[in-house]
Amino acid sequence: MSVEKVDTLVVGGGQAGVAMSEHLGKCSVAHLVLERGRIAERWRSERWDSLVANGPAWHDRFPGMEFADANPDAFMGKEKVADYFAAYAKMIGAPIRCGVEVKEVRRNIGQPGFRVETSKGVIDATNVVAATGPLQHPIMPKLVPADAGLIQIHSNSYRNPGQLPEGAVLVVGAGSSGAQIADELARAGRRVFLSVGPHERPPRSYRGREFCWWWGVLGTWDAETPGPGAKRVAVALSGARGGATVDFRRLVTRGITLAGRTESYRDGVITFAPDLAQNIARGDASLMALLDEADAYVARNGLDLPEEPDARKLGPNPECVNNPILELDPARAGLASIIWATGYSLDYSWLKVDTFDEKGRPKHSRGVSAEPGIYFLGLPWQSRKASSFICGVWHDAKYLADRISTRLNYLKYYAAAQRESEHV
Repeated sequence: MSVEKVDTLVVGGGQAGVAMSEHLGKCSVAHLVLERGRIAERWRSERWDSLVANGPAWHDRFPGMEFADANPDAFMGKEKVADYFAAYAKMIGAPIRCGVEVKEVRRNIGQPGFRVETSKGVIDATNVVAATGPLQHPIMPKLVPADAGLIQIHSNSYRNPGQLPEGAVLVVGAGSSGAQIADELARAGRRVFLSVGPHERPPRSYRGREFCWWWGVLGTWDAETPGPGAKRVAVALSGARGGATVDFRRLVTRGITLAGRTESYRDGVITFAPDLAQNIARGDASLMALLDEADAYVARNGLDLPEEPDARKLGPNPECVNNPILELDPARAGLASIIWATGYSLDYSWLKVDTFDEKGRPKHSRGVSAEPGIYFLGLPWQSRKASSFICGVWHDAKYLADRISTRLNYLKYYAAAQRESEHV
């Protein structure tokens, strides 16, 4: 059986894979992108129906193309985002092969490169870029047993309120997904409990400028590490219905009952940690810290941006924060479903090379792995805070393409020198 050969194989045809293809093309590196579904498949089939990008159209895109027929300040729906990447791939002539799943990658013995087993045959690649992004394996804590009589799904399987059985819903997670899904369910008339853990709560906009702009001018997107003692926590942000600052107190006015972190399941009862007020206060503190930074930036640079004192008005804590529930009996509460908006873990089980630590995390420097010829793209904090976002992955791809091109040039020199010596 013949084996296809390629200089660089890119695994994944989402935003990371498309960005990687653009820069490899600019470096004249022969390459192939494999995608098991369609281009940007996860945007289409692993997100809820009403999802929109968390950043406006002027920001959540690549430098080479704007969204067609879109208000730059609008938040694009998931299908339009997927269509954007498909159109971008077509514009740059990206060699993307859809409907092909990579089963296994192993290093060749006694020669450079890797043997790649796919659903459509074998490929021999000198370099392999894992461009599968950060949202790979849904994390569903095994706290509530399957026989508890509750429908349990991860947020990546949630589509709309009509998908769930009648009854109350517990949403676990205070990041963008959890806050938006809980709000949507409440607006649909469901009784909702929202389990709130540690989080950041930035303003959607402030003093007439979008949150994404503030993170840009303040250097937050370019931060290289989370900072001394900082923990990586969820960010509660939403572009839904035109975008507004996520306010957990306001969610309570829509009938949502807040609770602390979901802690355990004992004797048929779900228990919560007594940390709700603390988590709300820390989220408020993150909001105020950004407003302080923004005000200081305005003053330092003499910008003509209107003051916005109302942005600092929090309002009193609702009763469910002052006296939070610590237990929830599903039967008494009429609880029928749990949505776990608890994030994702990385899954590189298909990559059989020596470049992972004891927890399965890639060992790399800015995406260049400890295994020569293996590269990663789209990882959280790969080079900076923006790395796993649309606005950041394009720049990381540019860096990797340069490293790959340099490596290939060294390998080509060796091969040319060998051929010359054989003819002497």
